[in-house]
Amino acid sequence: MNIDTARARLRPVSVVDIDELVHLDSDPEVMRYVSGGTATPRAAIEDWMLPRAETERRRHGTGTWVLCDPATSAFLGWISLRTPRHSSRAELELSYRLRRTVWGRGLATEAALALVGFAFDHLRTERVFASTVVSNESSRRVMEKLGMTLAAIHLYDDDTAQPQELLTEDPDRDRCEVEYEILRADWQARSLRWSSPGGLTA
Repeated sequence: MNIDTARARLRPVSVVDIDELVHLDSDPEVMRYVSGGTATPRAAIEDWMLPRAETERRRHGTGTWVLCDPATSAFLGWISLRTPRHSSRAELELSYRLRRTVWGRGLATEAALALVGFAFDHLRTERVFASTVVSNESSRRVMEKLGMTLAAIHLYDDDTAQPQELLTEDPDRDRCEVEYEILRADWQARSLRWSSPGGLTA
């Protein structure tokens, strides 16, 4: 299904998007916090990303959506909700990746708000979470704007530093990953505040 926001249309990803996906993942700045700037091979997109997205869509109603300009249909990036492979909890993982030309416009937050709302309104999930490396402050700001809170800090290797210290003091902050979450009850309370007189509007 398509999901419309004020400035974007979200539609399920398909094979027609392969060239745009390859181009997106060929930008070193886009991939800086994903792979250290290394491009994603075309084969990985064709043989892994797209089939997994289609399987998610058919089985769970989740998957990957392409962000498009509603006026021109131009490709802006993608956003996804995925079922974690090794979890028995009723939870979904949120991810997003946008073209550098549209960074700083709030589109990631706008699309993520729509998709998290879809998850809690239409899917049987009690928790939506997202992860990134500590130094990816832009992505962390998106998570915080969604109402997510810090749930966990995962170290990539054995280290004597305390995890909380890595958020502010350690010079190599790519050594650990932060996980943010929002629970159904928190989302519903937040949505109620938005709809109340004087509250925020989504």
